[in-house]
Amino acid sequence: MKANRLNRLLLLCVFLLSGCEDSVPGSSQFFGSNNYPERLSEWGLVWIDKNALRIAEDSFIYTLNTPLFSDYALKLRTLRIPKNQKATYDDNESFGFPVGTVVSKTFFYRSPNGQSVTLTSKWDGTLDNLDVDKLRLIETRLLVRQETGWEALPYIWRGDDAYLKVTGDLKELPITGTDEKIPYLVPSRNQCASCHVTDHTKGLLLPIGLKARHLNHTKTVDGENQLTFLQKTKQLSGFSSPADAPANADFNNSEETLDRRARAYLDINCSHCHNKKGPADTSALLLEHSGVDPRSYGVCKPPIASGRGSGGLLYSIVPGEAHSSIMPFRLGSRDPAEMMPELGRTLVHQEGLALINQWINSMNGRCI
Repeated sequence: MKANRLNRLLLLCVFLLSGCEDSVPGSSQFFGSNNYPERLSEWGLVWIDKNALRIAEDSFIYTLNTPLFSDYALKLRTLRIPKNQKATYDDNESFGFPVGTVVSKTFFYRSPNGQSVTLTSKWDGTLDNLDVDKLRLIETRLLVRQETGWEALPYIWRGDDAYLKVTGDLKELPITGTDEKIPYLVPSRNQCASCHVTDHTKGLLLPIGLKARHLNHTKTVDGENQLTFLQKTKQLSGFSSPADAPANADFNNSEETLDRRARAYLDINCSHCHNKKGPADTSALLLEHSGVDPRSYGVCKPPIASGRGSGGLLYSIVPGEAHSSIMPFRLGSRDPAEMMPELGRTLVHQEGLALINQWINSMNGRCI
């Protein structure tokens, strides 16, 4: 009897120890404005465990129809909405989120050696097969919903954790198989406002990607629409169905029309500034997906105070003549005085530029 009892106790101890060894944090933590932790792992949102990236059980991995280009960095996006609370759906603007919501975006590259980076956009958006030894983790940006609004926090990866650095950083990333390096800029807290203050009349930070038209698609991993999932899990109110919500195209999807693909690309990459209330509203170049006046999104539109950014060209878009158009000139430049977007990239997005060139060259008409 004693031997059997001892054996059972030993087995129980082994079970408990193995469980502790395999355990990972379950729910994430939330911190007030004056109490932000130095280490990202303290949030319990994203961390490394056994050479793999993990996320909190109360977080949701989301993807965008067309993602913003950031020097070919891959991005793990997560959304954490507080328990028993909901986001508020909106057809056009960023959803309304309750206090306690945290959005994370982890930037990384494939890497053969943990140092040099491979420029690829191929990733299915899941944590499967993401071997940390074959990645170069760069940064994790948090948007934290406090009582006073959203606050931005940049965490920079070093070893097995990321550390808060409100001043940002500059990293030289060698490109695999070349002598070139990416001068990768991690933005400071203040620089985050350059893109995330999408309405300069209010001056408030807002998420860019958490809009219906960017989220409204079926994830290839589990076959469920992201908005439907948020509604089903009681994290989203005011939403009816995917069919009734706007949806941008995937700019890579050749089955979509050329116009929808190009407009989606300009929307996610440019419209946070180029909208009626954005920092670039004085340019009168409006690049949201919903614009119907061709002149407003650049067709035969002359530049306003663009300086060297015009490249000596006359119109943002000349139908049928991408080589004579300012828009692809700026997208194809790496000169800070000419390039667009101004922040968030140092390389040219060759695939995006090719799409915009193709779109412009397909247009009919002429500028008079």
